[in-house]
Amino acid sequence: MTATPTACLLIIGNEVLSGRTQDANLAHIARKLGERGIALREARVIPDVPETIIGTVNEVRQKFAHVLTTGGIGPTHDDITSECIAAAFGVPWEKQPEAWARMEAFYVQRDGTAEAFNAARQRMATMPRGATLIDNAISIAPGFTIGNVHVLAGVPRIMQAMLETLLPRLGGGPPILSRTLTGYGLMEGAIAAGLEEVQKAFPGLDLGSYPFYGRGGRGNGVSIVAKGTEAAAIEAAMARVATLMQSLGVEPEEGEPPPA
Repeated sequence: MTATPTACLLIIGNEVLSGRTQDANLAHIARKLGERGIALREARVIPDVPETIIGTVNEVRQKFAHVLTTGGIGPTHDDITSECIAAAFGVPWEKQPEAWARMEAFYVQRDGTAEAFNAARQRMATMPRGATLIDNAISIAPGFTIGNVHVLAGVPRIMQAMLETLLPRLGGGPPILSRTLTGYGLMEGAIAAGLEEVQKAFPGLDLGSYPFYGRGGRGNGVSIVAKGTEAAAIEAAMARVATLMQSLGVEPEEGEPPPA
């Protein structure tokens, strides 16, 4: 069996850590990577501090097949991700010829003056030496890849456009499949021991238990989610989960509970 490639996401930004901005990218990235057969195994939120960014990038790029970053590649002084990635790889932070030419032409044409491509916008065309561009269909400023590190925007709509460009380059493995069974009125404590036995019988799957409260006007309960790359194993495991729920007097229902 081919090993599933792994990934780590670094969410970079003081505004996320302060609570001012709520991250809206993690779930989308995890889902899209899973469809590509790449397992997101870790996500960290780190500040706009050069030593932290450099050290963290150098740590995780050794551990994972892919590292994705979001945030910190805009035109302002606190957008320091790009230059920190250059420092992490020990290469110069310099104008990227393709990005520079593309952005200069865009701003000059749009605004009718060479001054439109100002120093702030030039920062977005300045990247680690050897970087390759990640285009997006929303704005002219690209992300980039260097080594196994893929640097994306933090703005969700732009990040999603960049990710669509990036994903075909990443290879991947068999898609990560998922199935959910929900038991209304079932508590985790009642199902825990039996669920542990199912997990032991299917060590290649990730079997998770997720309680909920007051969802969809139907009270409390628990959802059991099985994830893996083998459809037959997921079906067999969930058949045992269904039998377990039924033994506790609960008829399992397919899928997630509705929102509260």
